[in-house]
Amino acid sequence: MVQTISPTPYDTWPFTVNLKSIRLTGAQFEQLCRDNRDLRLELTSQGELIVMPPTGSKTGQRTFSLASQLASWALKNGTGVGFDSSTGFTFPDGAILSPDVSWIRRERWDALTKEEQEGFAPICPDFVVELRSHSDSLSHLQNKMQEYIENGACLAWLIDPLKRQVHIYRPDHDIEMLDDPETIAGEPLLSGFTLNLHELW
Repeated sequence: MVQTISPTPYDTWPFTVNLKSIRLTGAQFEQLCRDNRDLRLELTSQGELIVMPPTGSKTGQRTFSLASQLASWALKNGTGVGFDSSTGFTFPDGAILSPDVSWIRRERWDALTKEEQEGFAPICPDFVVELRSHSDSLSHLQNKMQEYIENGACLAWLIDPLKRQVHIYRPDHDIEMLDDPETIAGEPLLSGFTLNLHELW
């Protein structure tokens, strides 16, 4: 008997598929992503598959503004390389995650082989940003931010347009929360970078 999978309402995304007994390899996960290009897929360190739909239009516009501002700074600054939301990284704990926006210091990126750079690079970005959409669980994103820090990120921003708040994560620091800020500065890691939040609210 063929079982049909009904479309999942957007307000229940993302959803988790338990693949712990299979334990996908990095190559298998990469093939799965190629076969399902309309979905954003991530793999947790416990072997669970996280399935997300394409972003909504407003979230896409916000992410574009965020990525554009970081890209403009990164090109002028030259100390690192930036990545968009379609980029997957293989973390030290085995998870393969795709931050909405990320940045890696150039010396760390250049230390990878060309082959590693072409795949889901085995590296945790120095800086990551997650932008909450209407379908995102805040607690899920908060756990994800902690995972970024535990895997080596030096700075992580969780931007919540729904509440007009920014949660700032750093290693060995308490989480800092900003209410309705106009800008956020990336000092000292991102010297001279200031994110204008006007387009994100």
